[in-house]
This record gives sequence, C-alpha cells and structure tokens, in this order.
Amino acid sequence: MAVELGRAEFEELVGEALDEIPEEIAALIDNVVVLVEDDAPPDDPTLLGLYDGVSLPDRIANHTGLPDRILIFRRPLLEMCDDLDDLVDEVRITVVHEVAHHFGIDDDRLHDLGYA
Repeated sequence: MAVELGRAEFEELVGEALDEIPEEIAALIDNVVVLVEDDAPPDDPTLLGLYDGVSLPDRIANHTGLPDRILIFRRPLLEMCDDLDDLVDEVRITVVHEVAHHFGIDDDRLHDLGYA
C-alpha cells in the first residue's frame, strides 16, 4: 500500500532529513543542490535517489562549474512505503545515502552502515 503525500509535504520531509545531518558534516558539503523529482529515470524506475556529480575525493583542486545534484525520487519512495513513519525513515536513509556519495562513500560501505 503506497503512501499518499503531496509534493510540498514530501519536499518538507527531504528538508527535515537534510536538517538532521550533523552540522560538522553539513558544513563540508560543497557545491551541491538537492532536488525532488517525481519519477526516477525510465531505465531504473524503482531508483529512490541519485548523486550526479564529482565526489569530493575525486575533485581536482580548482573544481568549478555547475553544482553537483542530489535527486530524490518522490513516487518510488511513496510506492515502497506502507505508512508515513516508514516514508520518513526511507527519505532520511535515501538522503544520507546520496550525501555519502558526495563524500566518496560507495554502495558497499553504505550497505555495511545500514544506508543501502
């Protein structure tokens, strides 16, 4: 059973998840924008989030340009959750997972940490 939640309320959940990131870590996030998209890419419709950019460890010293993007996909998250509490947890996990990619943490390590 999918959760029903409007886009504005969903964006608030994403904002709350970002606010839960410890300040000392949040201060290190550099040149990243977090966006909510309704749907995941057609080639992977169950994808919950995506980091699109160059992770901090892979950046050259004079890295410039457009900001990296973290995309959070609303409909796949709504469809996988049974209730609002489940959705809040999954949004938090997805946001932390994608932010971790910004720091160069790979999926295997995120799985070990419980954020896969």
